[in-house]
Amino acid sequence: MDIQFPESWKKLLAPEFEKEYFKTLTSRVRNEYLSGPVYPHPKNIFRAFAMMTPHDVRVVILGQDPYHTPGVADGLAFSTLSDNRIPPSLLNMFKEIETEFGYTCNKNPNLERWAIQGVLLLNASLSVRAGSANSHAEYGWHEFTDAVIRVISQTQEHVVFILWGSFARKKSVLINGSKHLILESPHPSPLSAHNGFFGNGHFKKTNEYLVAHGKPAIDWR
Repeated sequence: MDIQFPESWKKLLAPEFEKEYFKTLTSRVRNEYLSGPVYPHPKNIFRAFAMMTPHDVRVVILGQDPYHTPGVADGLAFSTLSDNRIPPSLLNMFKEIETEFGYTCNKNPNLERWAIQGVLLLNASLSVRAGSANSHAEYGWHEFTDAVIRVISQTQEHVVFILWGSFARKKSVLINGSKHLILESPHPSPLSAHNGFFGNGHFKKTNEYLVAHGKPAIDWR
């Protein structure tokens, strides 16, 4: 697979590309794409990175893996194509935003509008076999995306890391909490949203932190 990162990402992550796990990862994922349906489309595997440079990252929202049903995954965590129905977790995110800010969200599930503002919508795994959630989780993606989180923490200043659910919250050990804001809560999934996601205030807290450190607020609409 071609590593279609902007040069700025390549420079920061160059050591990962040379490690044995990454060579194995790319080989296994390539073979999966050749043998059956895998999502997202290969051109979108690294789409989250293509939307911004490391310096542009203001917020990281961590998901687990891409949607594994046809025509849904678009390379950005929680996002999907504009013509698709809103995924349940994203719908709950919109509800929380509306509660926090008192405005009506644009119900378009394509979250490019967040990404172009510096919101890195990062799944821990960047590919998945059709119909099989987390099927590529053990291929090496987690090691790679852990490195991404770690390098953002080390090289950038005053980034907000949003970790929803027990899986994402384990990543807090990769982040320097003295120079960044870490926000944790239950996941927005309908199975857990009422256990602490709703009312967490994360979108407003994110903007307050960014503004306090001289950065523009995110327009979450």
